[in-house]
Amino acid sequence: MKRRLRVAAYAVCIRDDQILLARSPAADGGHEWVLPGGGMDHGEDPLDTVVREVREETGYTVEMTALLGVDSLRRAHGPGRLGTRVDHHSLRFVYEGRITGGTLRHEVDGSTDLAAWQPLVDLPGLRRVPLIDTALRLWHERPATGHVPARPGG
Repeated sequence: MKRRLRVAAYAVCIRDDQILLARSPAADGGHEWVLPGGGMDHGEDPLDTVVREVREETGYTVEMTALLGVDSLRRAHGPGRLGTRVDHHSLRFVYEGRITGGTLRHEVDGSTDLAAWQPLVDLPGLRRVPLIDTALRLWHERPATGHVPARPGG
């Protein structure tokens, strides 16, 4: 089985009890909310990655104020190209960010199509990727190890 590692960096930006999110196409043709961020380019530092990705996906300039943790629990096995099986492992740096400039706008020709501030109280009703919940646990709990264990059953 082929192994594939994807390293990415994401931002948790919260102000006035709202979180900055981006909307991304889902596998079933719908949409789901994601944290602004994305994959590292070869040779890029994770901090530079998250600053670049937030700017691309939301229009904002950001300053990262803390490294909240690293999420490496997501693994998926599935079909790859040419019928090969792939063991996909995601390694994700999660930062706390503060908006320092720019204007909210949507990404054009990118991996997301909408950026918006969403009230934290509305999150349970939003279709979202699991990383948002993990990142918010890191933001709330701020574990010394930078790691939150998986919750039972999830």
